[in-house]
Amino acid sequence: MSTFDFVTVPIIMSVVYGGLALLKQATGSAERVLRFLPLIAASFGAVLGVIAFFAMPEIIPASNAFVAVLVGGASGLAATGTNQIIKQISKFKKDEGDGDDGKNDKTK
Repeated sequence: MSTFDFVTVPIIMSVVYGGLALLKQATGSAERVLRFLPLIAASFGAVLGVIAFFAMPEIIPASNAFVAVLVGGASGLAATGTNQIIKQISKFKKDEGDGDDGKNDKTK
């Protein structure tokens, strides 16, 4: 295995993550677009996987184009998951920083 086998997936994931951020900025985070972000991410990743496979087959861990589609699609979905992890952690930290003002305390 070459070194590139380990970095191809994070590179595709990063490109898809950036592309999704640009798409959300361009559409103003419209609800109709946000609903389809995982599908868009998987499709964009699959396209990037195929491009990587045919442009430089030694950098993607795939033996054929179908496997390249699967690797790229999974990388795209990983970008969506990464986005959600970051969003949930920031939401948790914001909720944690509210303090104990007793407003949500059900025992009182």
